Amino acid sequence: MSSAKRTGTRAPGAHAADGHDLIRVHGARENNLKDVSVEIPKRRLTVFTGVSGSGKSSLVFNTIAAESQRLINETYSAFVQGFMPTLARPEVDVLDGLTTAIIVDQQRMGADPRSTVGTATDVNAMLRILFSRLGDPHIGPPSAYSFNTASVRASGAITVERGNKKAVKATFQRTGGMCTHCEGRGTVSDIDLTQLYDDTKSLAEGAFTIPGWKSDSQWTVQVYAQSGFVDPDRPIREYTERQLRDFLYGDPVKVKVNGVNLTYEGLIPKIQKSFLSKDKEAMQPHIRAFVERAVTFTTCPECDGTRLSEGARSSRIRKTSIADACAMEIRDLAQWVRELDEPSVAPLLTALRDTLDSFVEIGLGYLSLDRPAGTLSGGEAQRVKMIRHLGSSLTDTTYVFDEPTVGLHPHDIQRMNDLLLRLRDKGNTVLVVEHKPEAIAIADHVVDLGPGAGTEGGAVCFEGTVEELRAADTVTGRHLDDRASLKETVRAATGALEIRGARTHNLQDVDVDVPLGVLCVVTGVAGSGKSSLVHGSLPAGADVVSVDQSPIKGSRRSNPATYTGLLEPIRKAFAKANGVKPALFSANSEGACPTCNGAGVVYTDLAMMAGVATPCEDCEGKRFQPAVLEYRFGGRDISEVLAMSVARAEEFFGAGEARLPAAHRILGRLADVGLGYLTLGQPLTTLSGGERQRLKLATHMGDKGGVYVLDEPTSGLHLADVEQLLGLLDRLVDAGKSVVVVEHHQAVMAHADWIIDLGPGAGHDGGRVVFEGTPADLVAGRSTLTGQHLAAYAGA
Repeated sequence: MSSAKRTGTRAPGAHAADGHDLIRVHGARENNLKDVSVEIPKRRLTVFTGVSGSGKSSLVFNTIAAESQRLINETYSAFVQGFMPTLARPEVDVLDGLTTAIIVDQQRMGADPRSTVGTATDVNAMLRILFSRLGDPHIGPPSAYSFNTASVRASGAITVERGNKKAVKATFQRTGGMCTHCEGRGTVSDIDLTQLYDDTKSLAEGAFTIPGWKSDSQWTVQVYAQSGFVDPDRPIREYTERQLRDFLYGDPVKVKVNGVNLTYEGLIPKIQKSFLSKDKEAMQPHIRAFVERAVTFTTCPECDGTRLSEGARSSRIRKTSIADACAMEIRDLAQWVRELDEPSVAPLLTALRDTLDSFVEIGLGYLSLDRPAGTLSGGEAQRVKMIRHLGSSLTDTTYVFDEPTVGLHPHDIQRMNDLLLRLRDKGNTVLVVEHKPEAIAIADHVVDLGPGAGTEGGAVCFEGTVEELRAADTVTGRHLDDRASLKETVRAATGALEIRGARTHNLQDVDVDVPLGVLCVVTGVAGSGKSSLVHGSLPAGADVVSVDQSPIKGSRRSNPATYTGLLEPIRKAFAKANGVKPALFSANSEGACPTCNGAGVVYTDLAMMAGVATPCEDCEGKRFQPAVLEYRFGGRDISEVLAMSVARAEEFFGAGEARLPAAHRILGRLADVGLGYLTLGQPLTTLSGGERQRLKLATHMGDKGGVYVLDEPTSGLHLADVEQLLGLLDRLVDAGKSVVVVEHHQAVMAHADWIIDLGPGAGHDGGRVVFEGTPADLVAGRSTLTGQHLAAYAGA
């Protein structure tokens, strides 16, 4: 074999292209970043550390990843960009050496009732094609196996506008797999009418007990009162049979209310559309509480919860229907697919096998494809998003991860570390925001931000290797090797919550006593049944305050003052001191600056280009009318109060003429969870995940209840903050509360009075209590995975 001789070869030396081995950031000022400049090596694993709120997400997600996505979007035509989200250029002087960024964050997956693990990962799409080719009997195309597609039949005349127009008779038919009874949701609802209205009252007297429905001003209520179908002054129990039927089940019709044309429809379909079409997990807490009171969800009797039509359930491959396949644990489904040997669909089977194997490899083999996406924890959702990237052939890509170890047992963290290293070894740049020492340990390069949080953070405190970080005098460096010691003495229980025969999800007839009056930690590997036990099996009416992992929702108009209810007593105090209405002191109500509508900035929409936000010239960003700012309380106007930090406001409302006990109590709870640096008027959209979690915890601390159930409260917390959280949990228990924590963090386990360990594995390999007792007994026995890891952690 001969080869042509190369001519004109370059002289030995570095190629010009090899000089681009760094991502350079200069002068980053997003959120609290203070002119940050940093150089990040490409094709390496870089971990960003720092206390919660120090600016990690602002640098990694809001600067580097955001600019990469914006530049990619700009490569499309203006027509295509018009359909894409518009992204503003981050506040940064220079961003050099960027590559395509793939973001894998902790945002919950779509909470639509019809969204499942299978639909979110495209596995259902592949299964539908498989059954449409091999299913017996054959019932139609892939859509015939889809619970999101309804069957449609139509016929009639259509006019074809081509040459001489002519009417043509046409028929149309599409076979869908949706169960007609539950419309593809798997559950049907039964509504308790006594929770919707008080039948002893008339509509004019405020009969409705639905959240937000007020008889005097609410448009929805006025539609019923002025529809002409019912008498607004007659108690509902005195309606005739026809009036009650129109009131509850009337078909949509147009009615005139105060001169405006509006649509009237019966109360039951109205409730179904406005409340039951949304995912319950995504609702605001008071709305969810109403739905749980008023509506009973039961498994659909026609499809038995499979969401599929009878035809879709009847078609089988080797005695297995698509409903059976979706109900299997994914590791069992992977084995079933591996046993199929059909050359006609070989490429499809290969793709399906690879995707299902990725689930198992990433530690999610215990899930099933029919699991609703809204029920996944933050860690599970993040790993599900990783699946589509694991087998990718792309290299020289930047992968950005937001705490990939969240929700993982120490036993599972090593597996996640291996995946991150594998992505790096394929020639990719991996950027990870992380707090866990086990994940920081594998970094090639560490960037530590701080030194504090909020306005006290936003600077780079350290850059270098993990070993250099250990020796560095930064908050992370000092706490990296922290190990909580096991308690020498534990509190004695004052009682117990009895759980008997728990069978929620994968629980296997579990009997357990959850001790009261102590700090009880429920632990176990991911998927072992912890949340099913704590959230799904606690006895009803047990006086429980539950703080789960669901993210707090908020727009740029929401802030800590509005979310915690702090603004309410402040507005009333301003109103009382000045003899005016409280509504004047809300930037979302009468006191708002008319130019910017209380936003503080004026937004200019530039179509497919990023919109521009400029500070409002009339209110100078203060959000209120000038007249409102003339009213004072304690020598400050409302905008000055909202610009205070929590710590400063706690001092302000704690004594003197501005003393306000109701506000001081809420501010005290915010300080207790370590949020003293936040400003009261800071938009929720600027808070990190850890800050949001603690804001939610502070809000629920004001709820009346004897038992606090916390789901992974250490999510997003720095090693230094975990110590403060443990102090808070101790104070709750010492105040007479019972605290039950679902947690993987060894420091919380070591600090517990009692541990309930579930396992031994995940899915059908879990669901049993494998240990009950004190942390010392768990470590001494080393009989479970948790015991072995806790012993190694505590050095016992």
